[in-house]
Amino acid sequence: MRIGIVCPYTWDVPGGVQVHIRDLAEALIKEGHQVSVIAPAADNAPLPPYVTSVGRAVPVPFNGSVARLSFGFLSAGRVRRWVREGRFDVLHVHEPAVPSVGLLACWVARGPIVATFHASFERSRTLSVTTPVLMSALEKIAGRIAVSDAARKTLVEFIGGDAVLIPNGVAVSRYVHAEPLPGWDGGEVIGFLGRMDEPRKGLPVLLEAFALLAADRPKLRLLIAGPGDAREVLDRVPARLHDRIGLLGLVSEEDKVRAYHSVDVFCAPNLGGESFGIVLTEAMSAGAAILASDIPAFRKVLGDGQAGALFATGDAGALAREAAALLDDPHRRAKLSDEARQAVRKYDWSTVARDVLRVYETVASTAGVEEDDVP
Repeated sequence: MRIGIVCPYTWDVPGGVQVHIRDLAEALIKEGHQVSVIAPAADNAPLPPYVTSVGRAVPVPFNGSVARLSFGFLSAGRVRRWVREGRFDVLHVHEPAVPSVGLLACWVARGPIVATFHASFERSRTLSVTTPVLMSALEKIAGRIAVSDAARKTLVEFIGGDAVLIPNGVAVSRYVHAEPLPGWDGGEVIGFLGRMDEPRKGLPVLLEAFALLAADRPKLRLLIAGPGDAREVLDRVPARLHDRIGLLGLVSEEDKVRAYHSVDVFCAPNLGGESFGIVLTEAMSAGAAILASDIPAFRKVLGDGQAGALFATGDAGALAREAAALLDDPHRRAKLSDEARQAVRKYDWSTVARDVLRVYETVASTAGVEEDDVP
């Protein structure tokens, strides 16, 4: 099939949706399909050969985070040209309700359109106000996918209709084997991966817990990977602990995998706003012993605590207690690691991509995706 995939968020800033789209595209290409992705990207951003840039993105606050989106006449023109030249059998739009490239694609195209909904939130003033305007685009969608029950609930409540549930995928084999990062293969190490300056990722909770633990555990260190202001992170812990915190910043894919293999406990202290948790499936693929906040999305991925330990969301004391228990019990860590490797198999792209392809085949018709006649 000739498949066009639309990414709403800027390609050059890592995020769960971008990773999902990248891995889906590569899984489909591996199966022999012709795939093209369009996404916002900086002018000098290195892009895979299958990605077309729609232009630079603008940061916009959305769902407790900062989404980098692209919207306007110039972007619409580039999307229209991409649709015209792609001659796709099916168009797969991610987050079509977000005011970015996906919404533009729905407006400018007609034919078989599939949409995936990733986001989960309790309320959204933006969607409540703009939904009537969005409907002219969203009514073109023939097939709907939600990555989790939470995302499906958000779709039903704010937009209407229903969706087939297909979880996020992970390229399991990519994470199975790696050498630890230099200097991080000894002692006790807790790891974190995420944007340091995004409150809902929960890093301040982990930093508070680390300070509680460090006084009685002289070998304990904290390894943090992800973009953000390193000084702001260090200002949250006593100066005497600064040399026990490793701040990697934005890491390559290779070093991200190595980071998962460098920790004794991988911690995901997120406060909410997560509909799935790709970071968990990556860590599970690496066989990490996981400690995560007890939010619904994480609880489901971790099998109610069978494939990873859980602690009360936002409670630094609870995090510290659970982390100490794991660090003191290598047998339990090994058991969680084994359970995680088993549980993550159902999320491998070899399975998930086939499920997505079935949706494509259901909505595809003899007439492919074309430009719409709307101005």
